[in-house]
Amino acid sequence: MKIYFITILFFFGFTLSAQQTDDLKLWYKTPSGKVWENALPIGNGFQGAMVYGNIEKEIFQLNEATVWSGSPNRNDNPNAKQALDDIRKLLFQGEYTKAEKLINENIITKKSHGQMFQPVGNLELDFSNQQGYTDYYRELDIEKAVTKTVYKKAGVTYTREAFMSFPDRVLVIQLSANKPGKLSFTAAFTSQHKKQTLSVTGNNEISLSGTTSDHEGVEGKVKFNALARFKVKGGRVNAAGNSVKIEGADTVVIYVSIASNFINYQDISGDENEIAKSFLDKASDKSYNKMKKDHIAYYQKFFNRVSLDLGKTAASKLPTDERLANFRNVSDPSFVALYYQFGRYLLISSSQPGGQPANLQGIWNQSMKPAWDSKYTININTEMNYWPAEKTNLSEMHEPLLKMIGELAETGKETAKVMYGARGWMAHHNTDIWRINGAVDGATWGVWNAGGGWLSQHLWEHYLYTGNKQYLESVYEVLKGSADFYADFLVKDPANGWLVVAPGNSPENSPAAHQGSAMTAGSTMDNQIVFDVFSSVIKASEILEKDTEYADSLKTLRKKLPPMQIGKYNQLQEWLDDVDDPKDNHRHISHLYGLYPSNQISPYRTPELFAAAKNTLLQRGDVSTGWSMGWKVNWWAKMQDGNHAYKLIKDQLTPVGVNEGGGTYNNLFDAHPPFQIDGNFGCTSGITEMLVQSSDGAIHIFPALPDHWTSGRVSGLKTRGGFEIVNLVWVNSKLKKLVIKSQLGGNLRLRMDSNTKLKSTIQLERAVGKNSNPFFETEEVSQPIISSLSSIKVPDLIPTTLYEVPTKTGQVITITAN
Repeated sequence: MKIYFITILFFFGFTLSAQQTDDLKLWYKTPSGKVWENALPIGNGFQGAMVYGNIEKEIFQLNEATVWSGSPNRNDNPNAKQALDDIRKLLFQGEYTKAEKLINENIITKKSHGQMFQPVGNLELDFSNQQGYTDYYRELDIEKAVTKTVYKKAGVTYTREAFMSFPDRVLVIQLSANKPGKLSFTAAFTSQHKKQTLSVTGNNEISLSGTTSDHEGVEGKVKFNALARFKVKGGRVNAAGNSVKIEGADTVVIYVSIASNFINYQDISGDENEIAKSFLDKASDKSYNKMKKDHIAYYQKFFNRVSLDLGKTAASKLPTDERLANFRNVSDPSFVALYYQFGRYLLISSSQPGGQPANLQGIWNQSMKPAWDSKYTININTEMNYWPAEKTNLSEMHEPLLKMIGELAETGKETAKVMYGARGWMAHHNTDIWRINGAVDGATWGVWNAGGGWLSQHLWEHYLYTGNKQYLESVYEVLKGSADFYADFLVKDPANGWLVVAPGNSPENSPAAHQGSAMTAGSTMDNQIVFDVFSSVIKASEILEKDTEYADSLKTLRKKLPPMQIGKYNQLQEWLDDVDDPKDNHRHISHLYGLYPSNQISPYRTPELFAAAKNTLLQRGDVSTGWSMGWKVNWWAKMQDGNHAYKLIKDQLTPVGVNEGGGTYNNLFDAHPPFQIDGNFGCTSGITEMLVQSSDGAIHIFPALPDHWTSGRVSGLKTRGGFEIVNLVWVNSKLKKLVIKSQLGGNLRLRMDSNTKLKSTIQLERAVGKNSNPFFETEEVSQPIISSLSSIKVPDLIPTTLYEVPTKTGQVITITAN
């Protein structure tokens, strides 16, 4: 029989309506005061602002993604090549500290250790006579990407709204009162930059111009300009000195544009004044309501793709800071959903196509000398920033990182050649806006040379989710270049004949048995990354039907890589030799890269290694810094232990300083401490992995559903193979309904709890006619076309059954359970 639905738009519109709720707001009863981590972040991928919500002195702390210290530079150390043989000899002899000394002298850079992401300044609004206010309220609506502050004073309600417009590339602020003539304040820019100029450029416009700092011998040459224009209804405007004074206004709209002279990592010849003025001129001709409408529409095009409902309790009615303080002691499942969506909000707001990737703090930083320079730390942190991108339906937000990887592949060619005499390209553990590739900070961190190899897997991941062969063709040479580097750099370990990375380390850990040095040859993580680099190029070669002989050569090399090993404590060994300490609680557990984000360790394909990885997690413990807790949520989800993963979420959603290790600030920023945004993104990824996984040859439904999430619903998640979870509903911890859209066709493989009894028929919903046709039909299949492939039991895991459904492009499969 055939059933016709009204429209495709109606079908998907209904899916999205469920998330239009006050649950998607961070809100507070008090201002931020002087605490930056209390302020609320807004951004459009190019500019960012922290909104304090203060009454008498409102602060908008401003960032622009290209405002970095320094200027185009390289930091390779050419001494590395001549010292390489001696370093390797010492490592193979077990002389780790001597090797470390040579590494510090010859591999670690003698130039810049990377430049700093710096703030632009503040826009400060000074209000007088605002004491005695009542009914204070401020919020960040992450469904609309708009902040609001409301309070009452002497019978007048004052409202401030702000958003960082995506389509217009400006900060927009509206100040209003419910009675005429009640708005009076003075506006001015402030900045910490030594090279700055504050000026009034018109009766209703102020300017902040500056040049970024010199750092570690590299001259600061990034010039920036921030312009603020005031559109005033009623009242008087007077510009004097460096400020604008507004008296007796009804409403005021402020437009703030920020630009720099940065064009790309090689070119800083742009005109920051003209660029800032062009954005400002275009924006200030538009009404506030029109800009707000366009901004919300652009943002929701991405944000509304995914909804998550985990249930609601009375705790959800409290302010966000109170919910954070109470979460570890009360049931508040919707707080997890809020935190989850906040991660997606942050990624949309800090990473837009055409812009820079999200750095260590996304796009938000108040310090001229931020922790770790707020750079791109590529031995975990940058990669973690983008773990949610594909799976939470934000593939476009991945683009800035994918572009940076292509740029690093260009700069990394010279690094590979000059430092190691190798073909291809490479990067060490850190980079910045100038795409440096040299080894920085010291041997313990900097000698690790797998940054490029790990980053290259993001190119492959993007293909696995999109299935875009044209894209794969466009990045193939970058993937191949990473493999070329390892093909030349690997060296035979004389003790066992394996090909190993030497020198290397296991970020950023040091075994006592290695004389306390982090230096090693053939660390497990290095081996895993090389395995993935070779494997992705081999597979890409098959898909693109090219380079068969080259792929065969990589297969030969891959066979000579060291296997993962199980040590004397039944742990997954971190190093080639069995020197792990079961009392080692180091925050980095880098050798579990093979469990996640890679999938070399599987309960179904490698059960012994899977069990060893679990022992490693147990031995390392749960206490860790914020980003590490985020990674552990993903690992325990891969362990199919939802309750342990949920325990890590509770640890992460604990106020900073309450527990040992990391935690969360009142504005829900992740704390290392201090603030690092990767923990936010890591936890969002981990929550997704608890509900749906797709990295082990099938879409696994509820691999790690915790007892606390008894009933719920999620929609919009993406999986490898080009499938979308249109709707996934569970009641009493059991599947109720699953709707999946096949965007590429092919066999859909599903892994489910063997106790889930599926109904004997499924529905295949096909679009009728062209894509623009509003109707689609549902065909009730008389015979079940979902077939059981195998049922598998793994010790300590719920038995699962693997099913297969043949699909065609555009089909929507609906599966229900009894």
